[in-house]
Amino acid sequence: MSDTNSGFDPTASSLAGVAPEVLAELFSVRSSIDNIDATLVYLLAERFKATQRVGHLKAEHRLPPGDPDREAAQIARLRALAEEAHLDPAFAEKFLNFIISEVIRHHQAISDTRNARDAPADPSSSDSDTDGTAGGNPGAGGADVHSGGHREG
Repeated sequence: MSDTNSGFDPTASSLAGVAPEVLAELFSVRSSIDNIDATLVYLLAERFKATQRVGHLKAEHRLPPGDPDREAAQIARLRALAEEAHLDPAFAEKFLNFIISEVIRHHQAISDTRNARDAPADPSSSDSDTDGTAGGNPGAGGADVHSGGHREG
């Protein structure tokens, strides 16, 4: 990991009048937290690189952005891991659901981009169709992936 802490003050605190030995211990523990936070960011970056590959594979084969069975299994697995790690399983599930919703958003964007690029030009289509939609297809553009609760993990 590179040092990107320029401008970061690890001793920043609004606490006043605290004994120096208490502050020293507090800053030591916070330093560990700061290292863990940095590791989490890099781990999430690696996870999203992998999910981008999944998104491209799904788009290439016209698969849906979400996979509800996979998502349910992943949530159950991570809830169990959270319990083993003495982490609140509800918190772990909320965190994973947030990540999954971002993954689905990315997968949908990848799919939309690929579909727009790969769509053949239809000379019979025009913006002046009688129903006011290009190509006469009012449902074009795909479904809202967030409305169905579908997630990918």
